[in-house]
Amino acid sequence: MATSLKAEARTGRTKGDRNRLRAEGKVPGVVYGKKVTQTPIAIDQKELLALLKTNPHAVIDMDIPQFGKQPVMINEVQRDALSRQLLHVDFHQINMDEPVQTTVRLEYIGDPEGVKVGGILQIQHHEIEIRCLPQRIPSSVEVDVSGLEIGQSMLVSELKLPEGVEVKTDAHDVLATILTPQKEAEPEEEAPAAQEGNAAEKAEV
Repeated sequence: MATSLKAEARTGRTKGDRNRLRAEGKVPGVVYGKKVTQTPIAIDQKELLALLKTNPHAVIDMDIPQFGKQPVMINEVQRDALSRQLLHVDFHQINMDEPVQTTVRLEYIGDPEGVKVGGILQIQHHEIEIRCLPQRIPSSVEVDVSGLEIGQSMLVSELKLPEGVEVKTDAHDVLATILTPQKEAEPEEEAPAAQEGNAAEKAEV
């Protein structure tokens, strides 16, 4: 596993304890699973932010107090609504021989034919749900839109997924569409100044 995190034991359960951890640059959290009883932990904030930025759905090799190294995945991240500061994170311990359902990022590639002639590429999905063994989770799935003409769409069912990866998003969902370019509205013709003047004179009479 390329991704790893070290969890620290967390004893304080009060709001003040959690705030003190955040002030020290750590994020309070919990990890649970079949082999791990619900365990309060703390994670280095910088390491967690880097993981969330690069691959938030990765399988993580976590060193957990009392349980040693275990494969886990992020289940939920809580942030402050205004500041977006990390408040809490939940990790789920998984088994490498059992399939998991997760989200994977879509990477759109190619220059659509429809865009070359003035069309507009509209992307509907940036992620899809998949199910597979943890070691088969791809970092991303490529979506080649180079062949799309104006008015055409790419569906989930047309994705080429790696072997052993099952898509769980509705097969009929539209991933991307090439829209017809909108015509610019023609400016209304202004009435000649002379006619405007005559209309004003008539109105006065």
